[in-house]
Amino acid sequence: MTKKILVERNGPVTTIIINRPEVRNALDREATTALSAALRAFEDDPDARVAVLCGASGSFCAGADLKELASGAEYDAWAGKEGPLSAPACKPVIAAVAGHACAGGLGLALWCDLRVAEESASFAVLSRRWGVPMSDGTTVRLPRLVGTGRALEMLLTAKSVPAREAVQIGLATCVVQDGTARTEAEALAARIAQFPQIAMRSDRLSAYEEQGRPLAEALAREEVLAQEAKRREAQAGASRFAAGAGRHGTLA
Repeated sequence: MTKKILVERNGPVTTIIINRPEVRNALDREATTALSAALRAFEDDPDARVAVLCGASGSFCAGADLKELASGAEYDAWAGKEGPLSAPACKPVIAAVAGHACAGGLGLALWCDLRVAEESASFAVLSRRWGVPMSDGTTVRLPRLVGTGRALEMLLTAKSVPAREAVQIGLATCVVQDGTARTEAEALAARIAQFPQIAMRSDRLSAYEEQGRPLAEALAREEVLAQEAKRREAQAGASRFAAGAGRHGTLA
């Protein structure tokens, strides 16, 4: 039986592939469980620094498997208390979006830190047509990313947002040629993996934790999160810079 979730490792970069191309990589219960396990394994691997999440054969993810849902299966909320999308990963995850990222697939892409989208990719809440609600974090993360007005347009009308518009509204990070999303996302992941990790992760966590906090509280939290990097990375990094490393756009 073909595995529904594949994992490939290349040094510090882990690529997780949804492998159900016959249903545009829709996730049934088995695939969702396997995806959760793959994400946990990535987080627990001390040598894994950045993950890329993609779908097989030119499609990202069509969300929950509606045929399984129609058979009477109950779906736990992906962003529920124990769901795989309940909180950001502890390390960066990049979505390589080809084809459709719709319904739960949109929620999955929104959970990632960055979204590299191919020219022909699109983002939509197409489950609106079938009366299937969002329980994957979309109604929370989408407004925070693109604003309430644009989010409501997508949530209420099932509008499909093409890649270039997605970049304009902040839904996608960049647009790449068709067939290259995974390669480009992996290259971006490799670049992020080269940076000193403590400072990068503390800055990332601060950006997430500031949401909903008063300004003074958010700034105080940033100060706390920065302490470990100051103790363990900053002085050594400053010394490398002073010695001439990392100048003119090159990595230190």
